[in-house]
Amino acid sequence: MTRILIVEDEESYRVPLAYQLAREGYDVSSAASGEEGWEKFLAGGVDLVLLDRMMPGIDGIELTRRIREQSRVPIIMVTAKSAEIDTVVGLETGADDYVAKPYSFHELNARIRAVLRRRVNEIEDARTAGGMEAGATGRSAANGNLPLACGPVEMDVDAHQVRVGGEEVFFPLKEFEVLEYLLRNRGRVMTRQQLIDHVWGADYVGDTKTLDVHVKRIRAKIEDDPKNPKLLTTVRGLGYKLG
Repeated sequence: MTRILIVEDEESYRVPLAYQLAREGYDVSSAASGEEGWEKFLAGGVDLVLLDRMMPGIDGIELTRRIREQSRVPIIMVTAKSAEIDTVVGLETGADDYVAKPYSFHELNARIRAVLRRRVNEIEDARTAGGMEAGATGRSAANGNLPLACGPVEMDVDAHQVRVGGEEVFFPLKEFEVLEYLLRNRGRVMTRQQLIDHVWGADYVGDTKTLDVHVKRIRAKIEDDPKNPKLLTTVRGLGYKLG
């Protein structure tokens, strides 16, 4: 049974949500503070963390940061703030998705299911890649290690490294995956839906704002003038093009 840890200081949200998730068949535990949530996470057995952005003491950002230092367990951040900067901070820290209050349980549950499915797929892909690597020929292994490049940007997928102008630049997982997909399709216009389907999965139920935030962050790292991008451009009405 999938175990979900709810970390929410507002009882009016925490209690009904725990009840509804339990009715959906999840094994639910809850915490009324970031400190209590951290203790319960360390106890183990958590498959997904659903946490509030704004809490006294250890807030959602700090708790996400601590969890990411130890685990890739899926995290959905719930926030009363829907401003772009709050979304960016949450995603940059390591959250897999975010939902703004007030939310419908139907939407939240759909996002939970989507994030859990993506995590299962990531694990299966990693296992498959490991098996292929173990049995790869010298030629296929060499091809797998070829870097992707466009202008000053060079990516080593196997090492999870990106260099811009020869300097290594850190890219969180989702930013890395968006950039990788664009590099593999250099010179082609990729629609927003293609990017979302590839990086977040075809069952993603959110809007395109999450993608746009990631593109903005990527531009800040690869463009000389992010406000007037020359490398990663927007094709109005369609999507984005790299190169």
